[in-house]
Amino acid sequence: MPLKVMTIFGTRPEAVKMAPLVKELESREEIKSICCITAQHREMLDDVLRLFDITPDYDLNIMEARQSLYTITSKCLLGLEEVFSRERPDLVLVHGDTSTTFSGALAAFYQKISVGHVEAGLRTWDKYSPFPEEMNRTLVGDLAELHFCPTHANRRNLAREGIENGVFVTGNTVIDALKTTVRPDYTFRTDLLNTLDYEGKRVILVTCHRRENYGQPMTNIMRALRRLAEDFPQVELVYPVHLSPVVREAAQTYLGGHERIHLIEPLTPDEMHNLMARSSFVMTDSGGLQEEAPALGRPVLVLRRETERPEAVAAGTVLLAGTEEETVYAHGVRLLTDPEAYEAMARAVNPYGDGQACRRIVDGILWKKGLRRQRPDEFSV
Repeated sequence: MPLKVMTIFGTRPEAVKMAPLVKELESREEIKSICCITAQHREMLDDVLRLFDITPDYDLNIMEARQSLYTITSKCLLGLEEVFSRERPDLVLVHGDTSTTFSGALAAFYQKISVGHVEAGLRTWDKYSPFPEEMNRTLVGDLAELHFCPTHANRRNLAREGIENGVFVTGNTVIDALKTTVRPDYTFRTDLLNTLDYEGKRVILVTCHRRENYGQPMTNIMRALRRLAEDFPQVELVYPVHLSPVVREAAQTYLGGHERIHLIEPLTPDEMHNLMARSSFVMTDSGGLQEEAPALGRPVLVLRRETERPEAVAAGTVLLAGTEEETVYAHGVRLLTDPEAYEAMARAVNPYGDGQACRRIVDGILWKKGLRRQRPDEFSV
């Protein structure tokens, strides 16, 4: 009997990082792969499934307008109770730090099903920042038997919490995904992106959507972004605006009506990756972009007070810009006016992977389950 492995994810960032892993699981004859999505994000998740040609075996379809953490968690738990009872997988794989991630691990624990945590060991050590992600991933670490860490620093974080068994350093699966999506001859489906002057202008890719930035921090960030566009005629800001009504209202209020600030609909992963590859630099509060942009040689200004991805900060390709208007503005100005500072960030080594993370994860599962003789090699910069 093949090993029955169920992957669970619900948001677009999770899907981008889990899609190549689903494909790797499907390619192994020792494994029966089952895919379950919660659809915590609906439209943006479906784009990823189409891109990677994944048809889920189960779709809980939990998304509702202005959903809360309470509704996401409770709907996931109740839906997964039925799925687990029917399938009885040998192992459940969850990813990262979303409410789907925590709910999937907890639901599996309730039925005494083993849990593997992909992208394990990221920490800020502040349970309210990012919120609720920091506690989601910390709690999943306590529930999981297998921990697939992108970096050795992540492994050390787990060791600090007393978690040392079943830990593997694999690299980040998003680098595996980038290998299939970025192409020099790529044509965007969003027409605007085909018309931008990537050579003559300074195209800055922006994302800003985290809950902890709601309110004054988001206002500060967006005021700084508008000043950059107003003060530097060579700047084109491209902002794929998150579907959150809070984010959309703020973006229209502070960034709308400027000819060189392009507020566009969320992009599919392949469009986002190819836009990133053509941009000058990235300003973001996203976790995934902090990993993706360094792989493409693009500096990143992180619009947060801390990051659970310090490896890129140490390597020099990511810089914490905070959420204060003057500081965010100043860091943007520096990358626009100081070629040496820009080149130092652009040339930094990517610390997050070599495109072999999914292979290492599946090999680690098989080794741990006694279906492979040799422990997989580990990723190292």
